[in-house]
Amino acid sequence: MNRTPLRFIIFLLALLGAFGASAQFRWGPTVGVNFNSFKFKQKILTVDQGFGESAGINGEMMFPGIGFGIDLGLRYEQLGASLNMGDFPMWEDSYGKERIYIHNIQIPFHLKFKYTRFQGFEDYLAPFVFGGPTFDIQVAYGKCDAMKFSGGDLGLTAGIGAEILKNWQLSASYTWGMTYALKAKVLTDYSAKNRTWDIRVTYFF
Repeated sequence: MNRTPLRFIIFLLALLGAFGASAQFRWGPTVGVNFNSFKFKQKILTVDQGFGESAGINGEMMFPGIGFGIDLGLRYEQLGASLNMGDFPMWEDSYGKERIYIHNIQIPFHLKFKYTRFQGFEDYLAPFVFGGPTFDIQVAYGKCDAMKFSGGDLGLTAGIGAEILKNWQLSASYTWGMTYALKAKVLTDYSAKNRTWDIRVTYFF
């Protein structure tokens, strides 16, 4: 993975430091499940959606009075899907249904809007929306000799959720991979991007 995402992360952290003095920051553990697929440039083979899980730490920085803030975190996420490689004549003698696993360190950096003007009801339930870039750093992956992995990718995430009793947050989101996560070794420019649904629960201290 090139250095552009790293530079962008450094810039965002510097921006956080500049505005952090006037914001309310809290953090807490988060766990979730995901349903992932790979979108290839050409539809040569079919892909079956896979189930994965994640865990880590989430932070929330909200600016008082306006409802806007920033979500960020550091978490482990397992992504995967099954490639029906036996459908393609080139691979049918060597491969069948291949389960692909990718183990990522994930860094989300999302803008967030939480609606809290319910005349006190927001202490029990407050809806929110969020979206922005999600950076994945591949730390391991399942063996598949026909494919090579990118080392990391960039996604664009959009989601909704609700804050319950001030501390709990339940959210659902969808991430479109903007850069490739894996590609075929012997085919020119035959690569795939992640398409991921996430469901997540976070407890903020």
